[in-house]
Amino acid sequence: MKIRCPKFIRKLFSPITNLWHMAWSKIRKSIRLELVTIFGICLLLSTIVGSITDDFFRDRSRYARIDYTGSTDRIVNQASNIVDHITNLKISIGDKVAIEQALSNFSQNRNLKTIISDLDGKVLYKSNNANETQVDIYSTIKNAMEGSRDREEARVSEGKEYISFYPINFTDSKGYVIVSGIPEGQIVYEMNSDPMSGDIAALLTFLLSFYFITNKKMRYVEEVSHGLIEISKGNLDHRIQIVGEDEVSSLANNINFMAQQLKKRIDNERKAERTKSELITNVSHDLRTPLTSIKGYLGLIKENKYKEKEQLDEFVNIAYNKTEKLEVLINDLFEYTKLSGSEVGIDKQNIALNGLLDQLIDELSPISEESDVVITEEFINEKVVVNIDPAKTVRVFENLLINAIRYSIKPGEIKVILTKERDVAVVSVQNKCDNLTEEDLEKIFDRFYRAEKSRSSDTGGSGLGLAIAKSIVQLQGGWIEAKYKNGYVSFNVRFRIINDEQ
Repeated sequence: MKIRCPKFIRKLFSPITNLWHMAWSKIRKSIRLELVTIFGICLLLSTIVGSITDDFFRDRSRYARIDYTGSTDRIVNQASNIVDHITNLKISIGDKVAIEQALSNFSQNRNLKTIISDLDGKVLYKSNNANETQVDIYSTIKNAMEGSRDREEARVSEGKEYISFYPINFTDSKGYVIVSGIPEGQIVYEMNSDPMSGDIAALLTFLLSFYFITNKKMRYVEEVSHGLIEISKGNLDHRIQIVGEDEVSSLANNINFMAQQLKKRIDNERKAERTKSELITNVSHDLRTPLTSIKGYLGLIKENKYKEKEQLDEFVNIAYNKTEKLEVLINDLFEYTKLSGSEVGIDKQNIALNGLLDQLIDELSPISEESDVVITEEFINEKVVVNIDPAKTVRVFENLLINAIRYSIKPGEIKVILTKERDVAVVSVQNKCDNLTEEDLEKIFDRFYRAEKSRSSDTGGSGLGLAIAKSIVQLQGGWIEAKYKNGYVSFNVRFRIINDEQ
């Protein structure tokens, strides 16, 4: 059964609870505050344990003894009070009434004998329980001194008479006041504890509690240190678990971020190196093929290895065509390299995509007809205006359409669709083609990548058309993607619309 705290109590302690949560939240975020708090807790705990330990050993070492201090003090005080009284009142040694009155007033304890003698030891006045008429002053003084020494050293023995001896001055003579009696013992309990036991227990408690409380944090510090060593060995996939919100967890998070960034940079460098190597390989291959043909046909012409003028013209035309392909490849490579750099300039203008696409389709109609392909338009009725570089954007759609013409299944149809998605213009170039895999779609915009591995620069393009198109679109803040569905490939280009009307 769960017991709920009354509402008024919760309300009463609510400010304290809120203050505690706020303080604890700050403590958890600062290792300095954590250590100060732990130090305070350990100090408090050690103080409590030290006090308990001291009390425990004090109770264990408790013993009883008989104390005569109180009784001997009463004997000494009685003699002292009588001397002070007679001296202060300046009483004569023959004033019997005053002296006996003084003895009566200050001799409350009947077990104590009080005697006033002259300098020779003759008893002049005495309490009722005293029978002496003469005292030995020497022996009395000796016994009083020994009793005083025993009293100071707490060696008063049970049953032994204790004597207090004081000289007294009367107005007309001198004498002695002697008070004696058997001291009465009183049971006193004392502690024989060693103060070091509590201090040692407090010190051990502080050290052990500090060790165990900080043990978890120190293990985490060691884990962070181990993780850093692991990462320094080159294991950039290693990650340190984030525990808490203080500076140590922040350090662990920074180390993880550093490892992630290092891995990303190294991966990018490796990818760039692979791309550079692939670029050199592909350029070398695509340049060598037409150069080999050109060299071969020019060699035939140089060595007059042709039968008639018609064959010579054929060799010249083939070499010229190869030269044109070589020029296209070099121009595309130069343009892609320039687009990949940061120095390329963009001359943006507000252009209606409807008109730009319509004009480009008209220009490419003869090429499409030669390839037995028809280009159709599906444009929305309203004018779609975007802020783009017209010359470079024409190159984008020209590359897409040329690519569609080249790889469409013949006879075939290429659809150019212009639509709007909220404030974004979408141009889609669609054509029927051979099957494309997910890998083909992921790499289709890579330079020198051809989905049909059997195609080369002789049968296909330079391999840079789509890469150039992607670079131009991205430079203008647009998006381009390729999708394949039901035998149709679709290249979708998106630009943000400026306004709906000119």
